Amino acid sequence: MTVCNPSPMRFQDLGSRSVLAAFDGGNITSDAGALLLREVDTRFSFLERFAACFTDHRDQERIEHPLLDLLKQRVFGLCLGYEDLNDHDQLRLDPLLAVAVGKADPLGEDRPRAADQGKALAGKSTLNRLELTPPGASEDSRYKKIVAHMSKIEDYLVDSFIGQYAIPPERIVLDLDATDDRIHGHQLGRFFHGYYGDYCYLPLYIFCGDHPLCARLRPSDIDAACGALKQIQRIVAQIRRQWPNVKIVLRGDSGFCREPIMRWCELDDVKVDFIFGLAKNKRLIKILGKEMHQAKEMYEKTGQASRVFKDFTYKTKKSWGRQRRVVGKAEHLEKGANPRFVVSSLSSSEFDAKQLYESEYCGRGDMENRIKEQQLYMFADRTSCATMRANQLRLYLSTVAYIVMRAFREYGLKETEMANAQCDTIRLKLLKIGAVIRVSVRRVVVSLSEGYAFRGLFERVWQRLRDLVTPTPVAPSGVPTG
Repeated sequence: MTVCNPSPMRFQDLGSRSVLAAFDGGNITSDAGALLLREVDTRFSFLERFAACFTDHRDQERIEHPLLDLLKQRVFGLCLGYEDLNDHDQLRLDPLLAVAVGKADPLGEDRPRAADQGKALAGKSTLNRLELTPPGASEDSRYKKIVAHMSKIEDYLVDSFIGQYAIPPERIVLDLDATDDRIHGHQLGRFFHGYYGDYCYLPLYIFCGDHPLCARLRPSDIDAACGALKQIQRIVAQIRRQWPNVKIVLRGDSGFCREPIMRWCELDDVKVDFIFGLAKNKRLIKILGKEMHQAKEMYEKTGQASRVFKDFTYKTKKSWGRQRRVVGKAEHLEKGANPRFVVSSLSSSEFDAKQLYESEYCGRGDMENRIKEQQLYMFADRTSCATMRANQLRLYLSTVAYIVMRAFREYGLKETEMANAQCDTIRLKLLKIGAVIRVSVRRVVVSLSEGYAFRGLFERVWQRLRDLVTPTPVAPSGVPTG
């Protein structure tokens, strides 16, 4: 067979030099930083434990892509910025991603079908079986046989959080929030939401710090707090089984200030504290009237935004079953009065009114940044499947990708200039690296670009991950859990 050399592409000359380009460089990747993702996953076994949340009914002797490989390919792809399954029809040719996934034959030379040779990884038609397999599939099903167990995945998110602590923390704050996930097709559960002004889902998120504990997809024709108590109860029980003495605080905006949630927190056998935003009304504004006048006078004297806080007890006329501590913030800004209220079970001896509002409640703003980070950069909003189940699994895949990236940030980038970088910055500077790959019988050699601008940082991250000793969680009895 005659081998034709491709004609080079000619670009604008550089002075007296011609500029030519051709696709003849051999095995080159633009995602060499995926090697670091593999190091993170190897240390914590995130994806191995995630794979335990599925049942693979395929004949294991006849498949080329085990379940774990499919999950690694999909999740690492999200980390690298490839949000669509269609991308994997090109990515399956990348030997570096095959190395990250763990393929023994990263060039795909030994695949039995001639049409698949040179393609070490799975294509989109194989990967979509992860999302589209119905819950009742079995080994007798024709095509889609990989069943995701949603309840196991829910537990996995919490276990991944617990597993990163060798010593239980004394106190944790669980942040609750709902956000819009706009949809543009006719997906199941599609409703118009008046506040967001579009058709969307209304997923529920629960974070502890920057670690996601819950990412629950919901239709948008419901109250923001719908189903939240069930998820809170499940998560708190799971945490308390491992950390029986940890102090837990729930935090959320006024959308979660609901009597059933607060009443459950106040039960003697629960002992969970809370701090929620409280929607203002005429009674509350009247109670805060004196402080609002003081704040206005302070603003008129200084020309600067002013705040005065008031600590009092309050009970609604109908919805609350008891009096509770409320803190009012009387604030006056250039645009005028800006009263705000929070209700909490935290005592004044622990936090005075100013601390309760500014330190404890306002800290929830960082959770909103984490949700945006996952939606924008880990593609949590790519919910374009026809069914809620498939879209929920896509949300879970995005969440697991975010867990991998946040572990990368926490353990690889700690005490570096990128210790607080967002996922897109990490991807751009540490994962998107050009490299030549050479595969022999004994070695895989990855030659990174000598002109790479962040070489020193990359080497520091690599060393940190190589030296990392993963924590061994301690059970309540004091015996390591293994």
